[in-house]
Amino acid sequence: MIDIDLSDEIRALRSTFADIRSVMGVERLEAEIAELNEQAGAADLWDDTANAQRVTSALSHRQADLAKVFDIERRLDDVEVLVEMANEAGDEAAAAEARSELADVTKMLGELEIQTLLNGEYDALPAVITIRAGAGGVDAADFAEMLLRMYVRWAEKHGYGVSVLDTSYAEEAGIKSATFEVDAPYAFGTLSVEAGTHRLVRMSPFNSAGKRQTSFAAVEVVPLMAEAEAIEIPENDIRVDVFRSSGPGGQSVNTTDSAVRITHLPSGLVVSCQNEKSQIQNRAAAMRVLASRLLLIQREEENAKKKELAGNITASWGDQMRSYVLAPYQMVKDLRTEFEVNNPGAVFDGDLDGFIAAGIRWRKQK
Repeated sequence: MIDIDLSDEIRALRSTFADIRSVMGVERLEAEIAELNEQAGAADLWDDTANAQRVTSALSHRQADLAKVFDIERRLDDVEVLVEMANEAGDEAAAAEARSELADVTKMLGELEIQTLLNGEYDALPAVITIRAGAGGVDAADFAEMLLRMYVRWAEKHGYGVSVLDTSYAEEAGIKSATFEVDAPYAFGTLSVEAGTHRLVRMSPFNSAGKRQTSFAAVEVVPLMAEAEAIEIPENDIRVDVFRSSGPGGQSVNTTDSAVRITHLPSGLVVSCQNEKSQIQNRAAAMRVLASRLLLIQREEENAKKKELAGNITASWGDQMRSYVLAPYQMVKDLRTEFEVNNPGAVFDGDLDGFIAAGIRWRKQK
């Protein structure tokens, strides 16, 4: 006879869900969606492409948030129905399905709870991530490329848009640096906990003696400001250089001077973009990233909260935040939260949710 009792678990989940629903503000979300729908339906919407993209993106993100809330609410009801059916029919398969559904809902609630912790000024914005190879020679360049792949795979698994803006390839293997954009709701708030110094320990594939090698890479995460919010940059304050794209070949690559490098003379900031085929498109993308970085620096200086907003973007090699150990044992460990896993391969394939969730909770406690 089957007699499963999940009432305590379901009751606890409903209590957590009620708190999350209140924090997310379902009524406010519905009102914002209605307003954005009205704007999206305007006949002249696409006369201003930038504004149209902002409206449609905001509408999509808010609809996704609301859909998550309603989906969890429905699935909580389904679990109770499954438990009742399993007990009435004495069906072990239905009981197993109820337990599986409860585990799925628990995971979804945990992810939604993490989102409610992202209430910083810039947390809801898209993110621009820059990865730079550090100490460690060829291994560091290879490690930087491994991290780039890791974050791209993480974003793809979540269905987030990823656009690589610039890549500087190393001579022997790997990359010197790469900058890419993740366009998703709360991308900056989510990924900002990844900023800092990452360390890799492994038997070097580039060392003929087969010795263990330690290498480092730095990860910088900044929010991508909306164009309406970005600051104006006088033409006299920048130097624009054009050049041919580097790296793997392809249509329109290495054939025209379409890549753009912009140097902000007062601050020394340099931004490059070679992702688009058009020089005009690359310049526009680079200017947007530059404006975002300048605005962030300006606000950080005004509020004296640089680490809180952008993380440790000038990480020192002696202050690594995560270690990836492939030899003599297998482990990835976050040195701030103590969260660790014994499957580096899965992590490098984009399985980062556990590290990110632990990092967000750790930051909130701090």
